[in-house]
Amino acid sequence: MPPETADQTTVDAIVIGAGFAGLKAANTLHQNGHKVLVLEARDRVGGRTRIDHIDGSPVDVGGQWIGKGHERLRALANSAGASVRPQYTQGDKLLQLTGDSPGQVRRYSGLIPKVSWPALIELQLGIRQLNRMSNKIDPAAPWTAEGAERLDAQTLATWADKKLRTSGAREIFDIAVRSVLTAEPSALSFLHFLFYCASNNGFEALTDTTDGAQADIVDGGMPQLAEGLAAPLAGNVLLNSAVRAVVQSDDSVEVVTDSSRFRAPRLIVTVPPALLGKIDWQPALPVARARLAEQSPMGSVIKAVVAYDRPFWRANGLSGEAVSHRLPFNTVFDASWPESKGGALVGFFDGAAALEYADAPAEDRKRAVLDSLVEYFGPEAGKPTGYADYNWLTDAWAKGCYVGVMPPGLLTSVGHSLRKPAGRIHWAGTETAQQWVGYIEGALESGDRVAREVSECLT
Repeated sequence: MPPETADQTTVDAIVIGAGFAGLKAANTLHQNGHKVLVLEARDRVGGRTRIDHIDGSPVDVGGQWIGKGHERLRALANSAGASVRPQYTQGDKLLQLTGDSPGQVRRYSGLIPKVSWPALIELQLGIRQLNRMSNKIDPAAPWTAEGAERLDAQTLATWADKKLRTSGAREIFDIAVRSVLTAEPSALSFLHFLFYCASNNGFEALTDTTDGAQADIVDGGMPQLAEGLAAPLAGNVLLNSAVRAVVQSDDSVEVVTDSSRFRAPRLIVTVPPALLGKIDWQPALPVARARLAEQSPMGSVIKAVVAYDRPFWRANGLSGEAVSHRLPFNTVFDASWPESKGGALVGFFDGAAALEYADAPAEDRKRAVLDSLVEYFGPEAGKPTGYADYNWLTDAWAKGCYVGVMPPGLLTSVGHSLRKPAGRIHWAGTETAQQWVGYIEGALESGDRVAREVSECLT
């Protein structure tokens, strides 16, 4: 049996999850004079960020980019003294569509690839419509939008079937959707997608590098910024402390781990929605909040970093960015290493491709990565000096990445419960953000919001 319950007067708030949302909330409450305890199931902080190593050098195999407008994250990097450098973007990008023969790739520059004029016009008109529609969505309450139920009743694929009739336009659009939400358009509510665009400054910003969500990277890896957030909390971040039960009463919340019990007036929950079912809630969560969690699966992604003795693609006038509608390793970027360290490419199995390889042996997965890179960049891509990958689908405390996605009908029926406290239980995490949903910046925004919310309850 766990030890005796801690005295509820010793802690003002408990936070479940030491990702960026939980640490930001705890840090802010701590700065405001409140006593906070953070419980983390993993043996590390950082949530959906993660570091591996290639030849002793740290590489991000989880969330890694600072996007344009991600001011909280940029300020955090500055305060930590971290070196931030721009994503390497010089040179042409590569595209491969279903009809292209093996080894055939299309070079292009700019945001939109070179395809037939009908496909290009159709794609541009479709993006304009998406931006017009998303501009009418309130990210704080997308379920209140005009025609919300109609929009939520259809999938993104339904809209695309009507608006993108050329194969080139449709494949490029599907590639973009997979790269952003790591899910197939057929699995996404159209309203949820418009909400996602509205929260992130439009469709183009989600896919762009220089002026978009993939603008900069942190030298040494993103988790160091989470460690910086955790530092002021000293011994009040408990690792290897998975929460098994939450018991809410009229005046407090008791949290039970395998070895301890803790009590506080307020509880902040920051874990991905799909993980709420791992906790025994007493009494049960409100039906709307439980249903929202149960029906919001995580996106499907496997991330890999491949190192080389030199960035040979740069010498060939390529930026390292490549996408495909046919290859399993379907989104690739230059990893932006200093050339003194050699070169590296970073990429993803997204959506259906990630599901296909989720249970594959590690060597089969690596072979699929290298075979894909050879088709993009030529034979030299098949001779790496180092390799690391991470399968987020098998991560017990994530169940996927980057973000929880919503199928049709969910936002308009139970979306109102997304940020609504359940008694003394409050919600944070990037899924609950009003701006920058799906990104670390969104997690930080949600941490700020929930800290204000809880502070008001504690005063």
